[in-house]
Amino acid sequence: MPRALITGIGGQDGRYLAALLHSQGYEVFGLVHGQDPGRAERLVEEYPFITPITGDLLDLHSLIAALELSQPAEVYNLAGISFVPLSFSQSELVSNVVGMGALRLLEAITVFTRGGATTRFYQASSSEMFGRPTSSPQDETTPLRPLSPYGVAKVFAHNMTAAFRVSQGLFAVSGIAYNHESPARGLEFVTRKVTNAVAKIKLGLKNELTIGNLDAQRDWGYAADYVKAMWLMMQQDEPDDYVIATGTLHSVRDLVRTAFAAAGIEDWEHHVRIDERFLRPAEVGQLVGNASKARAELGWQPSISFEELIAMMVEHDLKIESERSDERSR
Repeated sequence: MPRALITGIGGQDGRYLAALLHSQGYEVFGLVHGQDPGRAERLVEEYPFITPITGDLLDLHSLIAALELSQPAEVYNLAGISFVPLSFSQSELVSNVVGMGALRLLEAITVFTRGGATTRFYQASSSEMFGRPTSSPQDETTPLRPLSPYGVAKVFAHNMTAAFRVSQGLFAVSGIAYNHESPARGLEFVTRKVTNAVAKIKLGLKNELTIGNLDAQRDWGYAADYVKAMWLMMQQDEPDDYVIATGTLHSVRDLVRTAFAAAGIEDWEHHVRIDERFLRPAEVGQLVGNASKARAELGWQPSISFEELIAMMVEHDLKIESERSDERSR
């Protein structure tokens, strides 16, 4: 039975990846922060097949200890403070966790593998690294021009992964993932914020959706598809980097319209209010990915459309908000 260690196990991608690896026969270990013991209990309650291990990307020694305990054949670094607007107000923390955290994990693997172990490493890179790109769509050769502290930290981690691959001979890959969503997405992210608000409006629990830039555009895909691409990268004979994207742009306005339509609400504009507080200090350009390399070499492709994804999320939020409303009324 192969073993895998996942950082960021409690996030959207960590959960989907853990389920995928379990279905493939892996023994799955998840790195959890030691200051929140209840989180490990909640994680195991939801996913009994996960073995939690205490560790912190800010502490090299804890990462080495986690590797010694789990003895993984594969390490997936999905941890980080991924809410981009937060990186402008907490840039030092984001840089330390997202950038230096990846370096510490690479160093820990280097130490661990000196004993003869063979461990492969996956780095969760991001389309935010492109910032305002020089060309569209972007592929693996597009220059990196990040505009946010989060994007800058991701570039550091991405380049460190390539450096360890070349200089240390480590099997290290980076997946340059574009925005990917699911019902497990946090409420702070615009997709889930929209679908949750739409569900509450449909149920009469809320009157309006407050949002920022309706004209912002993103390449949105389904998280379950993207974690499959992560796993496929780790199964290749040679390590390399891959863009993972749908290749299709949608605006936030498209997102809002589609979500309201999925809930059976046509006059969506009457329920939307623009609030400048939700605008980014620096908006990125047209981030749309060219995943032709992943399609050709990994055999990967998206399984559902944007409209299907948003409808899935609205349906999920209608269900949970309806259940919560029933509980409150008892």
